[in-house]
Amino acid sequence: MDGQKWSLGFISLAFLFITCSSAELLIQQVIGGRGTENSSSYSIEGNLGVTRVLRDERPSSKITTIAGYSVIKERQEPYESSVFEAAGYKWRLVLYVNGNKNDSGNGYISLYVRMEETESLPYGWEVNVDLKLFVHNPKQHKYLAVTDGAVKRFEAAKKEWGLGQLISLATFQNTNQGYIVQDTCSFGAEILIVKPAEQQEKVTFISNPPNNVFTWKILRFSSLEDKFYYSADFLVGDRYWRLGFNPKGDGDGRPHALPIFLYAQGFRPNAVATNTWGAVNLRLKNQRSSNHRQLYSAAWYPIRSDYGVGVNNIILMKDLKDTSKGYLVNDAIIFEAEIVKVSVTNIVPV
Repeated sequence: MDGQKWSLGFISLAFLFITCSSAELLIQQVIGGRGTENSSSYSIEGNLGVTRVLRDERPSSKITTIAGYSVIKERQEPYESSVFEAAGYKWRLVLYVNGNKNDSGNGYISLYVRMEETESLPYGWEVNVDLKLFVHNPKQHKYLAVTDGAVKRFEAAKKEWGLGQLISLATFQNTNQGYIVQDTCSFGAEILIVKPAEQQEKVTFISNPPNNVFTWKILRFSSLEDKFYYSADFLVGDRYWRLGFNPKGDGDGRPHALPIFLYAQGFRPNAVATNTWGAVNLRLKNQRSSNHRQLYSAAWYPIRSDYGVGVNNIILMKDLKDTSKGYLVNDAIIFEAEIVKVSVTNIVPV
């Protein structure tokens, strides 16, 4: 089969496919908490922007287990974990099993991450973190992941971030919920560094780009076979293009009409290869007057080569072969493609 084609019919426009992409941080935002259904993987409860999700995976940065929760459950002072390394920096978990009263923690477990050993970092340092905090639920064999969705900026003036209201004590201490099993409970953290992008992909639409008109003269038309013929490639924008047609017709126009298609080909060297927007006037030239047969089409051309957009009936065969009309002269026809708008993609600084 020849290159893939989209036929526009006689005057209908091409289908349009839009592909967008962006690099972004994804935070799961399904919530679980008091009154949840234990048989469900997810449960939802909103609280001042804090989101919670029960998940199977253990936290990737740190897990601290307290074997003997009842010994310390009434204590006000925090438990500080050993120093651990994550994302190239040193950290420590800070756990208030009876809530941090200075951070609206009454009636809650409070959990924080503190950055440690920062003396060797350069002056004015800052580290942006996507922080998730965790409570293990051994009864469900899952971890409750808790986040408020905000990127945390650790710096010399603010080395500790976390949640004063990680999970309510009423939920945590409820044996039916399953967070405490045999007087043992576990907490954790996941630290992902957010490094702002320094470059962006910029798509620009260029109207009437240089060298945007391509003319293709086909000789000995009456002797052409029943197959697709293709022009030489021509460069407009960052991409090569070519015209193609079957002299015996194509699709629903066969055998009574002449088709014409514009195909996107490869890219010039060092070009950024993405979908390419192409808006084109396709013409069958009248060789005796300015009464050309013309079709406008606009479409996203995919990255792969040999994707064509065009029409199955730029002209009826009976009109083409009527020599008085001026489209077939000396057994030759002339196609023309005028690309009136094309997209060009570049990688530029943000």
